Amino acid sequence: MDNYVVTISRQFASFGRSIAQKLSQELSVEFYDRDIVEATAKRMGQPIPVISNEEENIHPAFFRRKYPLGMGVANIQDEIFSVQSNIIRDIAHRESCIIVGRCAGYVLREHPRILNVFIYSPYEYRLKNCIEALQMDIKVARKMIKEVDKARENYRHRYCPNVKNAYDGYDLMIDSSQFGIDKSAKILADIVRGHLSTF
Repeated sequence: MDNYVVTISRQFASFGRSIAQKLSQELSVEFYDRDIVEATAKRMGQPIPVISNEEENIHPAFFRRKYPLGMGVANIQDEIFSVQSNIIRDIAHRESCIIVGRCAGYVLREHPRILNVFIYSPYEYRLKNCIEALQMDIKVARKMIKEVDKARENYRHRYCPNVKNAYDGYDLMIDSSQFGIDKSAKILADIVRGHLSTF
């Protein structure tokens, strides 16, 4: 297989998605994020907002309270993950690409040419991004950082059973506060280009 895949996992408000977009331009390959949600909704026959809202909302106590018979959201999330995993595998088989989130590194763990990247940055930098770039109130920003980080952590622990800690499974980690969007993307592009022959 000649195709390669770069997976991008990221902390909330670390500009991971923006870096993935810029990296796709640098490498002239597609990047997939919301497209996966849309494809999942189509395959499952569900509205896009349902898939978008449920894919990372891992709150077991809430599931038990609202769906005591074990039917409903928890099962929907498992089905969403299964469908998205198939979509991710189809994309990776079809073309070289960048995939954002959704445990793509774990889903594609048998892929022969893959680079798994984690984008992170200090809390205060992310808080500033929320306030200045995303136009959030500071209280809302603090709440979003906490809740989204926790949801993503829970999601990863649920669907990546071999994960031992927050850093396990990544080939490369980059602090976006040190380099910004454009330079982070260029650094990653250089690594991918230099690494392609040895993937």
